[in-house]
Amino acid sequence: MDTTLRDGEQTSGVSFTESEKLQIAHLLLEELGVDRLEIASAHVSAGEFRAVKKITDWAAKNGYLDQLEILGFVDGDRSLRWIEEAGGRVINLLCKGSRKHCEQQLRKSAEEHLSDIREVLASARQMGIIVNIYLEDWSNGMRDSMDYVFQIIEGLRTENVNRFMLPDTLGILNPDESFDFCKKMRDQFPDLHFDFHAHNDYDLATANVYAALKAGINGIHTTLNGLGERAGNVPLSSVVGVAKDHLGYTMNVDEKKLYSVCKMIESFSGVRIPANKPLIGEFVFTQTSGIHADGDNKANLYHNALQPERFNRKRTYALGKLAGKASIKKNLEELGIELDVESMKKLTRRINELGDRKEMVTKEDLPYIISDVLNNGSIEQHIKIRNYSLSVAAGLRSVATLSIEIEGRVYEETASGDGQYDAFMNALHRIYDHLKKPYPQLIDYAVSIPPGGKTDALCHTVITWEMEGRQFKTNGLDSDQALAAIKATIKMLNLIEQQ
Repeated sequence: MDTTLRDGEQTSGVSFTESEKLQIAHLLLEELGVDRLEIASAHVSAGEFRAVKKITDWAAKNGYLDQLEILGFVDGDRSLRWIEEAGGRVINLLCKGSRKHCEQQLRKSAEEHLSDIREVLASARQMGIIVNIYLEDWSNGMRDSMDYVFQIIEGLRTENVNRFMLPDTLGILNPDESFDFCKKMRDQFPDLHFDFHAHNDYDLATANVYAALKAGINGIHTTLNGLGERAGNVPLSSVVGVAKDHLGYTMNVDEKKLYSVCKMIESFSGVRIPANKPLIGEFVFTQTSGIHADGDNKANLYHNALQPERFNRKRTYALGKLAGKASIKKNLEELGIELDVESMKKLTRRINELGDRKEMVTKEDLPYIISDVLNNGSIEQHIKIRNYSLSVAAGLRSVATLSIEIEGRVYEETASGDGQYDAFMNALHRIYDHLKKPYPQLIDYAVSIPPGGKTDALCHTVITWEMEGRQFKTNGLDSDQALAAIKATIKMLNLIEQQ
């Protein structure tokens, strides 16, 4: 069960629009094939109600309505009425899973809490609403008041409860406890269905899910990209890898769609996926060590079960101070470039030097480096900037004047923009539009500055472009951010000109 739309939206600073919520539900159910979704909490806001109504209307037309779940509260029939009016059929009823929460927050005994829960269950039965029960703070309950936990479940096991959901609400468990506590639940109540809901405060959420599954838990709650309160929830991507590869479980999730959906959620949420995040990070299928590339060349010696093709991705070989001939050769092959032994030595030495200076080298940089090192004209400078002027003033749009030489002819244009680089690009587009020359779309723009850098520190700008369905990156290095971006842009122009 994926709770990106409920628990995931509790990430600090994350708020999805109504249309984004509908799109996420569509992606999770139709694209990824997730079994169930928790889409909201009752009574949050009028906007939340509208969003839920949009999702339930769409789900009803497409046969997904019973797969949607909404968090509700022990408040008589108030949450049930909200869910019914929003078009929902399933309530995830938030009950207290520890004696401390029951007695200190509700100011009630276990018997009184059970009585209130049964009242909600009776109303749900009359309304035809399916009930799952969350045992909030269950992990602390198992640590400090196991008898209370068993009392609550024993008091509800014969009621109309579809699933009992066991949250590690504060992310406190370790794998040994997760296994032990989940095993106790399965042994004590073998006829009941249990879900496990892991938070990641100690960075143990994935390990805890593994332990819970080993203990016989029936279902797992996830979020896309690990979104969620505080340190977040266990990521869907990590659960896919662990459940399928380590435990041999089958899942309905379409692995090939996973990366693209996670990137979409990155855009909607504004929370970047860490580059080294397992399965969905930018670097996870990138080999950096030259020894690894050499082993892969000979017999795929550094491959594991997480083949990038499973997730519709490709293996790459990084270029930096650790790159050897094998890594560089892999990248050259993709570019269709072949070098003799001596030239390869020179190129390897230069890439290692750049890596020592902490400069990033991309595959697209190789023709430039080859041209510089070997002076063999691997890439011709068809396009050169003759001159440019960038201006910025408070309260006024930036202005750029650009003089550029293309195949020996000089063109000049002036344009304004929201910032110096935007003005520069607008001037460039005017020239290219006049010449009816194609140019790619800017997909991503990332700037990195060394930690603790001074005002004259080097800015490294990496721009991702897309043209005719193919993405590529170029970078620029300069102490001025706008100039670094311009250098990356000129690289791009010459690359597409050559192609």
